[in-house]
Amino acid sequence: MEFEMIAKTFMGLENVLAKELTELGADNVQIGCRMVSFTGDKEMMYRANFQLHTAIRILKPIRRFKANSADEVYEGVKAVDWSEYITASSTFSVDSVVYSDEFRNSRFVTYKVKDAIVDQFREKGGRRPNISVANPDLRLNIHIAGNECTLSLDSSGESLHRRGYRQEQVEAPLNEVLAAGMILMTGWKGETDFIDPMCGSGTLLIEAALIAQNMAPGVFRKEYAFEKWADFDKDLFDEIYNDDSQEREFVHKIKGYDCDIKAVNTARLNVKAAGLTKCIEVECADFKDFQQPAEPAILVSNPPYGERISTQNLLGTYKMIGERLKHQFQGNDAWILSYKEECFEAIGLKPSQKIPVYNGSLECEFRKYSLFGGKFSDFRKEGGDVKTGDDRKFNSEKRYVKGNREQSRMDGDDEREKEKALERKYKAMRSGNVDDYDDEDIRSFHFHSLDHRIGKADFRERRDRGGERREGRDYGRNDERRREFRDDRRKDGKRFDNDKKNRRGGFERKGSRFDDKGYGEKKPMRPRREGSGRGFADRKKMFGKD
Repeated sequence: MEFEMIAKTFMGLENVLAKELTELGADNVQIGCRMVSFTGDKEMMYRANFQLHTAIRILKPIRRFKANSADEVYEGVKAVDWSEYITASSTFSVDSVVYSDEFRNSRFVTYKVKDAIVDQFREKGGRRPNISVANPDLRLNIHIAGNECTLSLDSSGESLHRRGYRQEQVEAPLNEVLAAGMILMTGWKGETDFIDPMCGSGTLLIEAALIAQNMAPGVFRKEYAFEKWADFDKDLFDEIYNDDSQEREFVHKIKGYDCDIKAVNTARLNVKAAGLTKCIEVECADFKDFQQPAEPAILVSNPPYGERISTQNLLGTYKMIGERLKHQFQGNDAWILSYKEECFEAIGLKPSQKIPVYNGSLECEFRKYSLFGGKFSDFRKEGGDVKTGDDRKFNSEKRYVKGNREQSRMDGDDEREKEKALERKYKAMRSGNVDDYDDEDIRSFHFHSLDHRIGKADFRERRDRGGERREGRDYGRNDERRREFRDDRRKDGKRFDNDKKNRRGGFERKGSRFDDKGYGEKKPMRPRREGSGRGFADRKKMFGKD
């Protein structure tokens, strides 16, 4: 039986996610803002969680209703027969996302949803389910835009960007979903070597290896929320989990470099944790010493922006990047993600594509540079062209959309006021985005208060008016760790080895981390007590009892 689902993602990756869903076999794929809706059966829901590279979470809507007051939200939630999803002894959590004049605080909405569920159980039998933030049996999501409410089951649990292979990280790491989206936007799928000259903790390298070998990014994950549902089909999910028939051989190399030896060691640790040491090489080297590769290659990099990482002579760094690309990467394509226009100007090269994308709350651009030798005029005389047909198609669509947006802004004062209001709304959305990729744990019981002025209708109008459209089998296991990782799940056709409890992905489960070195075992901080601390006794002598 098919049902509707919603895949959430970052702004700018909607088209990439829609293409992934189409290739996966989803039906009725529709692009929205930071989401893509589609239909499918239970197997499709499992595969979407397990195989999509650019999804943050997969939601299953169970009820839609209109609500203009808190009481109407309460009644709308209470109309669901919750005994179909949880029992009185179960636990649940609620994530509320609110863009409405009526509901200014998502915490208030969360409490209303909780009250409706609890009261229904009390009226029927006296006992009630409890809230659990860390490890609930059922995760719920309620989305309110204007007066339109969508109540969904969260089938993913922890955000899907948390693959499970990252053991350590450097300052300001790149989100895994964004890294995968960047690679997919380039069109690269393993046809050439892949280079990241500023690799940091190795996220782009690992995501490139997964894409090149067509490996499911969920292979390292501990668990999914749907595994606790009453209708969970364990045999079906085991079959999906253990199926590697679509994986392909990768004969090229993925190379990462960084001038910081600590970043290099971190990247090597993460690559080893992912079991990808056979196809990924990480070396300590400065971009300024980069030399022309012997084989055709694509370069994708995320240099510092000067925002989260302080960088001396930032513009000088970007000038060096442009010089190296111009003289030592001829005949290849390079893709650079950055934030400031002056940084791109310092590169000094003309891009063939500019793709807007959000890195957290930063509105960045992902630019493509097609490199050639000599002067541009000589290159053109010889029949060369830096823009492909796809580049021209994308840029044409971008100019068309931009022209429509400018025309709409000339239609009157009301339109201009809407644009200003929408900009305020977008800033608020970005500052309170529940799916941002901070290093802190993403919990479904997450509160954020937003002051919104615009409802769903204007949100859709903005998207329609100003949105942009863009368009092997067994290769051998890479090392003993990855072989052990697969074999543990195939014993008697199951994903778990009874002799290795609490293991998944070849790492011991300690706390909430995959770890074979005890990173998850951290002593909790002692809470600060009233009337304690340095100087308290002296103050008491001087001033008496507080």
